Amino acid sequence: MSRVVAVSGASGKTGYRIAEELLAAGVQPRLLLRRESAVPPSLSNCEQVRLSIENDCALDQALLGVEALIIATGARPSIDLSGPMRVDAWGVKRQIASCQRVNVNRVVLVSSLCAGRWRHPLNLFGLILVWKRIGERALERSGLNWTVVRPGGLSERESGLEQEGIRLTGPDQQDKNSIPRRLVAQCCVDALETPGSIGRILEITSDKNVPRVALAEALLSAVP
Repeated sequence: MSRVVAVSGASGKTGYRIAEELLAAGVQPRLLLRRESAVPPSLSNCEQVRLSIENDCALDQALLGVEALIIATGARPSIDLSGPMRVDAWGVKRQIASCQRVNVNRVVLVSSLCAGRWRHPLNLFGLILVWKRIGERALERSGLNWTVVRPGGLSERESGLEQEGIRLTGPDQQDKNSIPRRLVAQCCVDALETPGSIGRILEITSDKNVPRVALAEALLSAVP
């Protein structure tokens, strides 16, 4: 039987890359999507579940039978400043609660560098970093096997990544620099296969001067 991992926010720029990386690793992604969302042709044969995250029954059904959930939902820039609260805090909490109800014990959450910091320019968008930290804390207290991935500034670049290493630290040790979304996706999938990532907040940026090493090895030198 094939392994199945659910990806919420799977039509997003990071989410669809996570799904592609799961496929590359031989894992079947179950794409959790809004009704109007589109996915790239590379994912057209994947299982797709269209739902509202606010519908608890639909969410429970969508998560039945998966071994893990990767949460890649995130509020989009909008004039609606309540978006970060609804998506990055309450939406994450709903997904965690659903995992608890249907016994999905492994969750990886894509958050953001500087989550929880009040004095940050990104908070002009509905206090987004504050709400992201509230979502993180809900996961930390859930009793599930969790990992939080906090990437730096996200880029769409797909070339030259094989020469680029990930700078990995524990929480609140980085506050700048960027990382391609593809490397974020790879880190999320690697975290699923790395027991040492459980119960850890991983801040990640990338640099060509950082050597490429396996996540398990990088965790050995990262301060928790």
